[in-house]
Amino acid sequence: MGEEVMDSLSKVGSSSPRFILVHGVSHGGWCWYKVRALLEASGYSVTCIDLKASGIEPSDPNFVMSFQDYNQPLVDLLASLPNQHKVILVGHSAGGISVTEAIHKFPEKIEAAVYVGATMLKLGFQTDQDVKDGAPDLSEYGQAYNFGLRLGMDQPPTSAIIKKELQRKILYQMSPLEDCALAAMLLRPFPLAVTKAESKEEEKDDTEMVNRIYIKTLEDRVIKREQQEVMIKRWPPSQVYAIDSDHCPFFSNPLVLTGLLLKVATTTTTFLQVLPI
Repeated sequence: MGEEVMDSLSKVGSSSPRFILVHGVSHGGWCWYKVRALLEASGYSVTCIDLKASGIEPSDPNFVMSFQDYNQPLVDLLASLPNQHKVILVGHSAGGISVTEAIHKFPEKIEAAVYVGATMLKLGFQTDQDVKDGAPDLSEYGQAYNFGLRLGMDQPPTSAIIKKELQRKILYQMSPLEDCALAAMLLRPFPLAVTKAESKEEEKDDTEMVNRIYIKTLEDRVIKREQQEVMIKRWPPSQVYAIDSDHCPFFSNPLVLTGLLLKVATTTTTFLQVLPI
């Protein structure tokens, strides 16, 4: 697969579309560093965004009280782009919720939406079934989270982070040790408002015209393989790929992940070139 990736890198040009890479909870734009390097070496423009209270975005996660607030950096970025400027959105884990909101808001600006081991629910968490299908269930690990309690000990928590001693076991069991060490230094608590995300947008006529692709993460302990299969069945994408990885293929299998993203980009570009004007 490495030779296939490098062959793809040599074939794309400077006119290639722009990637926007969206992280999951507790992560930030930093987590894409390997994939970004490979995509940029191929001639692509890449933006690795930090959502609210993530990465180096300075907000306190305990004061982010809605998913819309959390996702505002992505909305602002897409709103700032000219209408003729189309992008390929890639969302990992809970970043899939951010990508779905973007599809509802800006379908005309999205060439393709790629879900990488991600939550892919058309309307977010509106029912108990949505939560069962799209939210992590880490109960098998006991009390897996440390919580932030801004509202007080007798009130619901406002932020959470997987305990440091469980991070490798849950998130990175197939990833290099040095990436686990990097993540342990950079992960931040995430606002629990993310877990209440649901679409507040009316579906536009062209929402279903956005090309959606799902990349299954086969050894995922967060968004488990069974959950991914159910979400794919409920809201079928145009294409499904699979990658042998833990929850974080940008660490555990970046060459294969990049190869799949390049395949999406070149396929999408070819498709657009043959459309009638």
